[in-house]
Amino acid sequence: MKEYQKLILIVAVFLAAYFIPFGSPLVGGAIIEAFHLLQEYAREHVLFCLIPAFFIAGAIANFISQGAVIKYFGSGASRIVAYSVASVSGTILAVCSCTVLPLFSGIYRRGAGIGPACAFLYSGPAINVLAIVLTARVLGWELGLARAVGAVIFAVVIGLLMAFFYRKDDQNRLASQMAGMDEDESETRSPGQNILFFLTLVLILIFATLSQPAEPVGIYNALYTVKWPVVIALLTFLAFILVKWFKQEERKDWVNTTWDFAKQILPLLFAGVLVAGLLMGRPGSDAGLIPVRYIEVLVGGNSLRANLVASVVGAFMYFATLTEIPILQGLLGAGMGKGPALALLLAGPALSLPNMLVIRSVLGTQKTVVFVFLVVVMATASGMVFGNYVL
Repeated sequence: MKEYQKLILIVAVFLAAYFIPFGSPLVGGAIIEAFHLLQEYAREHVLFCLIPAFFIAGAIANFISQGAVIKYFGSGASRIVAYSVASVSGTILAVCSCTVLPLFSGIYRRGAGIGPACAFLYSGPAINVLAIVLTARVLGWELGLARAVGAVIFAVVIGLLMAFFYRKDDQNRLASQMAGMDEDESETRSPGQNILFFLTLVLILIFATLSQPAEPVGIYNALYTVKWPVVIALLTFLAFILVKWFKQEERKDWVNTTWDFAKQILPLLFAGVLVAGLLMGRPGSDAGLIPVRYIEVLVGGNSLRANLVASVVGAFMYFATLTEIPILQGLLGAGMGKGPALALLLAGPALSLPNMLVIRSVLGTQKTVVFVFLVVVMATASGMVFGNYVL
């Protein structure tokens, strides 16, 4: 941090401490709400979502050939292959907008082009099969289908646009990475062993993040009932793999890289969650500085304003996986139009204020602003079309 930045930070903290009316019920309640949201985030997401994701990101950075990442996801890779895989990744990884960040950072730094990386960044939390099914059951099949189709299209279009806007930067980055590649990389494991290793990590993430279903029926409930036995079995198998197939130095490098991702991402996520909780409170509460009743008034009907507000609120508000559905159910009951509901569904799960802070640390300010702008604009336009012409 530069000296002038330190000065600005000190002055900002001083002014906040001097002028914020902590005695006000609104401000005091919002501060408490922010820490409640941080507590919920820590309890529900850090241990069983983020930590497995950090280890997967560390494994990508250490054990996947940089040449392979560049070949299949680099700026010069086949668009059909790169965007097909990136745009449907969320059907496998049922992750939220924060859990996807270590994975996105891992593949981007390993050589993935900005287009496929951003397609993956959007699709990871947006194309969640369970969320889409629940959307259809709770909010209606029209919204469920529109969410599924819109999310896939969004991932591809946003990725292609980011690749087009920053094609020169991407080419320079790829050239720099290829120049620094180690031509003598030796692979001590077979492709089958590597696939089994990564499959085990992904299955740990999937089973550890399973949440209790609302209705005790179906395949999902059966999977949830065996969640922890399966996770323990997978961890045991992972320990066996690490002992038998990996050298001690490789294991140390993996842990060190995982820690590098954690110390870069976690502070930004925690700060972002606190700010999101301060402004808008926890999902379903009305204790933030921006009361929910104001949002309900602004998102009524299917006007341009309603769709834009829904997109912006969705983009900045933090939604844990699946929590957007009961929130929207309440907003629809309060008069929200189905167009704005779709706009929030397409912008909300894929973005959040904590998510944006981390994306900025990976892509930089300008690329992050463009990415967020594309999501908000496309979500607004989709909501307008769906609300005024499809229904």
